[in-house]
Amino acid sequence: MELDLREIFTATMVLFAVIDIVGSIPIIIDLRQKVGHIQSEKASLVAAIMMIAFLFVGETILKLIGIDINSFAVAGSFVLFFLALEMILGIKLYRDEDTGSTSIVPIAFPLIAGAGTMTTILSIRAEFQTINIIIAIILNIILVYGVLKSSAKIERFLTKNGLSVIRKVFGVVLLAIAVKLFAANVKGLFA
Repeated sequence: MELDLREIFTATMVLFAVIDIVGSIPIIIDLRQKVGHIQSEKASLVAAIMMIAFLFVGETILKLIGIDINSFAVAGSFVLFFLALEMILGIKLYRDEDTGSTSIVPIAFPLIAGAGTMTTILSIRAEFQTINIIIAIILNIILVYGVLKSSAKIERFLTKNGLSVIRKVFGVVLLAIAVKLFAANVKGLFA
């Protein structure tokens, strides 16, 4: 295992685009208005534990089911593709059930560490060193914590139009990542 700043930066940006914490600010603000206080520390810590645990046991679980990492990465590229379409077009393809609690569900899971994030973690594991992915996860969790703590200030600063533009830009980035991930792993399916 070796530290690679390029891998750390790329993995951080990929996870940042998938987690889309900036685009989730309206959801977070809405939840805060419904239930009052959001436990930022608890939500961030649980999401980090879930992501790092999945990084290590996710592949084992896939092997038990009989799925290789290339197949999962290709499937993950489709998930990222549809997440990107949601962000770019402003449509909702995936619907979550609404629950009463807000720190763990729906903030830690599925908002931060949802299906797209878990798929991405295993998909980028096919390309990057584990230590670099862990650092990328930690950097994203620090950012998530900061956003959760100061979501009201961020909302006043960015306005709805600003949030919409940022969401669309990261949607295009995520779309490009999905295409790259598909191209890099589809060959492994036929090897």
